[in-house]
Amino acid sequence: MVLREFKIDQPDVLVVTADAGLAGRLERLCDAAGVSWQLRPDWAGRGSPAGSGLVLLGYDLADADPGGRPIGTWGPADAGPPVVLVAVDPVPAQVWRQAIDVGAEQVAVLPEAEPWLVDRLLALRDGGDPAPVVAVLGGRGGAGASVLACALAMTAARGGHRTALVDADPLGAGLDLLLAAESVPGVRWPDLAQARGRVDGAALWAALPAVDGVTLLAWGPGPAVELAEDTVVAVLAGLTQQSDLVVVDLPRCGGPLFDAVLPRSRLGLLVVPAEVPGSAAAARVCALAEPQLADLRLVVRGPAPTGLPAEAVAEALALPLAGQIRPEPGLAAALDRGEPPLLRPRGPLAGLCRRVVDELLPARR
Repeated sequence: MVLREFKIDQPDVLVVTADAGLAGRLERLCDAAGVSWQLRPDWAGRGSPAGSGLVLLGYDLADADPGGRPIGTWGPADAGPPVVLVAVDPVPAQVWRQAIDVGAEQVAVLPEAEPWLVDRLLALRDGGDPAPVVAVLGGRGGAGASVLACALAMTAARGGHRTALVDADPLGAGLDLLLAAESVPGVRWPDLAQARGRVDGAALWAALPAVDGVTLLAWGPGPAVELAEDTVVAVLAGLTQQSDLVVVDLPRCGGPLFDAVLPRSRLGLLVVPAEVPGSAAAARVCALAEPQLADLRLVVRGPAPTGLPAEAVAEALALPLAGQIRPEPGLAAALDRGEPPLLRPRGPLAGLCRRVVDELLPARR
């Protein structure tokens, strides 16, 4: 592979680590992807990072104070680059909280995350950033996670964003059923079960069914097939290169799909009914999800049978409250008739979805 000219003043990638072994691994990955890089073993005299397209921050320096200004303060106003926090397995559990503190878009744990990281670097070389991934989980069965996932994808699509909706719950009712897309032709998960390595995102996008502007990857009729974790990772990487936002409806019981999606998600939304049993069940889901997800937030769905406030549920689960959803008139009836979720423009569900989309895609608001 022919590498592009190495520019000392404006490298594509800034590698920030004092760990020689980690630096060597990251430099080899950059070379393999054909991107220029510059190594900085500390933050002394680092100057502005604005010329670089990506910062690969080693976990060994995640606590360092870069000239008195945390990485997390690099925002759109500073034209600063995105940050990927890189660690080598095994890593302490606090690495995910550390990612929030430094404002990282992703945590890459090597060697498992090397294929994803190469894809991220290739996207940088090709001039595009991968889309953020939102993982939606239910705190218990029937919590409403699938409805929220559909509503979030539909909101983004109606806002003019290229949106992919992925059904990663093989035992759910099926997002193609919720969107009335069972008869829409296109590729489903069983057609991709043997996919490995790098997936052609453009070809995949063109082959998937589209409903109301949402590109959908669902299971289709019949029994669910078993998917390998690397298959899900490859498919997810292809979709993030073709879209502005990827929404994934996840199972709540862990497993390969759970483990493939969560570490690659920018945001997780845990949907919990406003009830004590639902909160107790959600605590077990939190225990599975939090170690793999840097930003997990709570969505409380009403009504509350005993008047349990959303803030009490958030306190019990020790999660930030993303919002609460009151009952939507006509929503249950529409779903039972096989119609897509009815989103009232001023309803609580649409309002929550708009806030999430605006936060994740501020440049195209």
